[in-house]
Order: sequence, then C-alpha cells, then structure tokens
Amino acid sequence: MELDALITRTIIEEASKELSELSSVDVAIVGAGPSGMTAAKYLAEAGLKVLIVERKLSFGGGIGGGGMLFHKVVSLKEAKSILDDFGVRYSERNGLLVTDASELIAKLASGAISSGAKILLGASVEDVVVRTNPLRIAGIVVQWSAIHISGLHVDPLSIMTRAVVDATGHDASIIRIVSKKVPELGVNPRGAGPMDAARGEELVVKYTGKVVPGLYATGMAVAELHGLPRMGPIFSGMLLSGKRVAEVIIRDLKG
Repeated sequence: MELDALITRTIIEEASKELSELSSVDVAIVGAGPSGMTAAKYLAEAGLKVLIVERKLSFGGGIGGGGMLFHKVVSLKEAKSILDDFGVRYSERNGLLVTDASELIAKLASGAISSGAKILLGASVEDVVVRTNPLRIAGIVVQWSAIHISGLHVDPLSIMTRAVVDATGHDASIIRIVSKKVPELGVNPRGAGPMDAARGEELVVKYTGKVVPGLYATGMAVAELHGLPRMGPIFSGMLLSGKRVAEVIIRDLKG
C-alpha cells in the first residue's frame, strides 16, 4: 500500500476506534479551560473514565491572554498545592503566586492527559441527553465545530455519561441549554456580576458542585449560574473550583 493511503487509513481507523470507545464515559467535561483540565486530572486519577470536549482547536480557556495580553497570571497561595500537583513553576510577588500563562496551559493539559483523561478538540456540545424517572442529565450531544462554522445541517452524535461538567466559563453554555430545554429542572442562570476579585475567588469555590442530577458546574460557569462577581486574571479560584467539583463527583459516583 502506498504511504499516502496508509496515512489516511491509519488516522481514520485509530480515530474511529477511540471515538467509539468514548461513546460512553463516566464524566464529560465541556471546556478545556483551567477548571475543566484541573477537574479532569483528579477525576481520572480516581479511576473514572473522563472526556473533555473543547470547541476550539486549543486548550487553556482564558489563561492565554493573561491580564490584558500581559503573559503572566496570578493565583492566591491557597492554590499552591494544585500548581505543585501539575508541576507548574511559580514565583512569589506581593503575596501572590505568579505563573507564566503558556506554562500553566501546557502543564494543566499535560497533567490531565497523563492522568488518563481524553481531550477532544474542535467539537461543540449543542444539546444534552435527558432521561426521566428520575429526571436527570444523562449525556451530551456533540457536533464538530467546523460544521457549525460552515452553516451545514449535519446531525450530531451523543455521548452518554454519568456526570456532565459545565466548564465553559462565561458562556455557561450547558447550564443555559438545560435552562432553556429542560425548564422543569429549575435552572436559572443569573449572569456574573461586576469585578470583585476577593469575593469572586472565595464564592466561586463555595458554590461549585452539583446543579441538578447529572449536571455539575465549575469555574466561571458557577459565577454565571449564581450571579457571583468576576475576578479577572487570577486563577486560583478556577483551579480550586476544578479540584472541588472533582471531589464532589468522586463522592457521588464512587461513594
């Protein structure tokens, strides 16, 4: 067989095999930002089958832009153990932990993948799967982002899961889908409030967790749901929220 054909066959066979295996997972995390990738690492380390679905062809969420395109981000010292778990280097200044934006993105992704989580890039979640008796979120409906961009009508595919995590940041896209399409669950996102870094950092972790059966929220999706303050280019709340949602899901799924 010619090399060109062999390349095509190998890519299609290997990708199709893996996508088939991902048709059912324990936890589907929507969004490969800081909270989503943090959650993925701890969930996978607990032995759960974890898939992150990211609509872009890159990961990192809001980290990459730093603060107004300055390439550094900061965290409170409460997130030090998480940075250490991922091997992220930092310095201390003004009582804050300073990290390089690119290193934080790369090591969060590497940590999640090395722990066994899968990241599917270029895929958008356009709907949820719902089951009744009891009423719960039971999966996500996925389409290639390029299909959405092109404006083509192509039917999506479903991925069944025991837990869906909205880690889509300010979009809170899964929460908004559930609010619109499953009103009987009573999910009513309030939208994030104005900037207040100290309160935002504290409250986003406090309110992280289960939204309704089968659906969890982490990171800025939590702020969007509960009307919490935004906090700008400080990421300890995102990291701590990611670890917190993992702890809640592990407790719920594994007891």
